[in-house]
Amino acid sequence: MKLKLILAAGLLSTLSACGGGGGLFNRERPDEFAVSRQAPLVIPPDFALVPPAPGTPSSNAVDSSKAAMEAMFGGPAQRSATETSTLNAAGRANAAAGIRSTAGDPGTEVVDKGAATRDIIAAPEGDGQDARAATPQQ
Repeated sequence: MKLKLILAAGLLSTLSACGGGGGLFNRERPDEFAVSRQAPLVIPPDFALVPPAPGTPSSNAVDSSKAAMEAMFGGPAQRSATETSTLNAAGRANAAAGIRSTAGDPGTEVVDKGAATRDIIAAPEGDGQDARAATPQQ
């Protein structure tokens, strides 16, 4: 009997230690609506700037995509004589201006030439002495 009394007293003291503060659902939480944003960084004015001279282009007239391309690739480079002659021989003057857009368009009609064309293109180079043609019989 004495053992049950000691055990009950120990159990009550253990449970009473958990009772302070109003339970699990009555605890202090941060207020999510009390969070405020930091003010944006402000660049102080540069008093060393001078107004643009008359006749110079304004900074708003600069094309941002063109400026980005020049920053990345350094602007247009002069083509070598070999490259120029190769482009002229390939018919650079006859090329359509928007051909890349047309070729990449999903609406462009494409003909599948099949496996035979792929095999011909992938065939090793030779002199043609051993070449034979056969018509498949169905």
